[in-house]
Amino acid sequence: MPDYARAFDEASAPCRGVRTITSELSLSGRAGSEKLRGRIIAGLERPGSMRLEGVAPFGQPVFIMVTRAGRATLLLPREDRVLADAPPAAVLEALAGIPLDADDLLAILSGCVSADPHPLQGRTYAGGWSAVDLAGEVTAYLRRDGDRWRIRAGTREKLTVEYTGFDQDHPSRIRLYMAGDASAATADLTLELSQVDTNVAIDPKAFSVLVPAGAAPLTLEELRRRGPLGNRAEAVRQ
Repeated sequence: MPDYARAFDEASAPCRGVRTITSELSLSGRAGSEKLRGRIIAGLERPGSMRLEGVAPFGQPVFIMVTRAGRATLLLPREDRVLADAPPAAVLEALAGIPLDADDLLAILSGCVSADPHPLQGRTYAGGWSAVDLAGEVTAYLRRDGDRWRIRAGTREKLTVEYTGFDQDHPSRIRLYMAGDASAATADLTLELSQVDTNVAIDPKAFSVLVPAGAAPLTLEELRRRGPLGNRAEAVRQ
């Protein structure tokens, strides 16, 4: 694919300049053996800031996860438990089976697959598909949408990203498939995005959380043992 760089630049133009994104995420699918369905309020800002709030039908959030400067805090308000100063990707993997940090998740939600997409080489396939290899062992899969290229999928290590719906230039439905050992899925999630805003100012206070004075500490290993969404998915589980 001799013109792979031009094609990727065209396909990634709407998402490369996204510095902040806020959205309501409707989540469905499974993580491990757990079926999940719920609603998450998300706000992300480069570099490295994120807030995810698991919304319950009534009362306090199921969880609040905030990250800043490469460290994450997870608060389970209904139990007064807190996990502090942890790697963001490890916390998100324990919660939902998908190991992503804030910048990677922002890139995926905005449609770019990679937070720092540098095209290295490309190739074409039958059916109108093309693949562009990016730095960091990431591959973006492009397809024509009318008279322009669009990123329709991507792979990064064991994670496959599929964009199955769009609202103008931005994704409206995203499938995240995380392969485990022997090709078994450790997570298969679909995110429906609504109320999406990009490149709007986010109050820095959003990326911190007030931890109650009496909150009991929670370790990352304990969170992993408890299962998806901290084993408190009743409010959002099918």
